[in-house]
Amino acid sequence: MFLEPQETMPQTSVVFSSILGPSCSGQVQPGMGERGAGAGGSGDLIFQDGRLISGSLEALMEHLVPTVDYYPDRTYIFTFLLSSRVFIPPHDLLARVGQICLEQRQQLQAGSEKVKLKSFSAKIVQLLKEWTEAFPYDFQDEKAMAELKTITHRVAQCDEENGTVKKAITQMTQSLLLSLAARSQLQELREKLRSPAVDKGPVLKAKPPAAQKDILGVCCDPLVLAQQLTHIELERVSSIHPEDLMQIVSHMDSRDKHRCRGDLTKTYSLEAYDNWFNCLSMLVATEVCRVVKKKHRTRMLEFFIDVARECFNIGNFNSMMAIISGMNLSPVARLKKTWSKVKTAKFDVLEHHMDPSSNFCNYRTALQGATQRSQMANSSREKIVIPVFNLFVKDIYFLHKIHTNHLPNGHINFKKFWEISRQIHEFMTWTQVECPFEKDKKIQSYLLTAPIYSEEALFIASFESEGPENHMEKDSWKTLRTTLLNRA
Repeated sequence: MFLEPQETMPQTSVVFSSILGPSCSGQVQPGMGERGAGAGGSGDLIFQDGRLISGSLEALMEHLVPTVDYYPDRTYIFTFLLSSRVFIPPHDLLARVGQICLEQRQQLQAGSEKVKLKSFSAKIVQLLKEWTEAFPYDFQDEKAMAELKTITHRVAQCDEENGTVKKAITQMTQSLLLSLAARSQLQELREKLRSPAVDKGPVLKAKPPAAQKDILGVCCDPLVLAQQLTHIELERVSSIHPEDLMQIVSHMDSRDKHRCRGDLTKTYSLEAYDNWFNCLSMLVATEVCRVVKKKHRTRMLEFFIDVARECFNIGNFNSMMAIISGMNLSPVARLKKTWSKVKTAKFDVLEHHMDPSSNFCNYRTALQGATQRSQMANSSREKIVIPVFNLFVKDIYFLHKIHTNHLPNGHINFKKFWEISRQIHEFMTWTQVECPFEKDKKIQSYLLTAPIYSEEALFIASFESEGPENHMEKDSWKTLRTTLLNRA
């Protein structure tokens, strides 16, 4: 369904049900046991209406480790493993988990309770399995892998040859190694991919010929281009993992002396995705500014407005924002004679949705509508939700900044990390949607490799299309001409 200029996304008040499950906010699950619940009174863990809201790091680590009668809720496992890296490196956490396991194992061995010991061992393997599946990158660290081997070696000793515990350990280890190998190959592939070439653009009157291939020569259907942009978005965003997003918090907080600073390579996927947004914006500006004839520039602007509208309808807000940003860059925005020929009603609607006032209230309403559609969807096309990534990052940042990591009593403010975890998990759910659109290699190749003008080149092309209109523009144009002549 096409978005008409007067239409908006449904203004539905959406209360998101917890994607993490009923215990996203820390609700203790029936039948899972309540290890540490009694400790709430002793000050180690604090529960409020059955919800874990704070605790010391040591108590939270103990709450992660199963006992014979207790296994932590899966949402707690995910949230704690995700947030703990702000306070302790994963390999140190794993070492502490190993110590707690060893203490419990020795107690069970002392009581000669073999059945309970085997049950406990199976639960430990299950915990490690969930850890390695959710955060395999944690085990790329040699220290973490050594700790994992130590723990699994200990728990395997209680099992007979070819027993269920040993088999589970073997399967877990094989899956982990496959995940690490796949990530390593993906990293190598990304580094080999050529970034879009930066074109120095025209040198004064040496403008590119009108016959030079542009985006319209590759794809003239706005819907098809929006679908291919969505394809690229989903491919790129799928390489982002929960621990990558947690780097936003762990890198920004300098007050926690024991926080996990992480490896710079862990932020590569975030930087690459952010770079894609910038490249798309610059590509849009390049495609507009390098067109010689005003009539064709007008057509190019209207084409990108239609592409952005189709992105909106699909639920691809990131590409939509990148396109709008490209058209709002100064070299494009100043082309008043060109814009005067553009039917801007549709563009005005798009800008309304991306209006930054009231903390992007209009965009957030549209995002809620898309999320509701995704939750009720029967097809992959309706499940697509690609939020504006830099706004998502800012949301995590401000959530982190306005709530302290520690409470006055020294406890970790776990209520804060439940919410950060919920938002990250929701984002990860969106990234796992399979793209329903057929890949067009020709179009994608152009989008990913077409030369883009530098900011300087964009201004030169813009001034050559429409001369400077005021003193400020005249001074800028004069400076650019002098710079280029001196460079020549």
